[in-house]
Amino acid sequence: MSQVKRIAKWESQVRKGVLDFVVLICLQGERLYGYDLISKLKQRAGLDVSEGTIYPLLNRMAKDGLIEAEWVEMPTGMPRKYYHLTPKGRETLKGMKVAWLRFTTSVDGLLEQ
Repeated sequence: MSQVKRIAKWESQVRKGVLDFVVLICLQGERLYGYDLISKLKQRAGLDVSEGTIYPLLNRMAKDGLIEAEWVEMPTGMPRKYYHLTPKGRETLKGMKVAWLRFTTSVDGLLEQ
């Protein structure tokens, strides 16, 4: 495997590994529907996430009690399903932030050697 492919594969795995975390970050303080969430992930985090990835993830997170969804009627067009954090989701996000900062600080320390 070439070095470029190895790095691309590694980067893909890192992005998949933090997807739950960044979705919770995006949902803190606001309600988003699926397409808005996909757009926000791409614009703010550089993550190109497909509908086939995000909707199963959102369903799993809802099943785990981290987020809730509600249908909202739109004045024009179809109703949209909006997602928001639950109290459990907010607590989980707090813990993930602590773990993320601890992890990135450790990795940064290694990079400085």
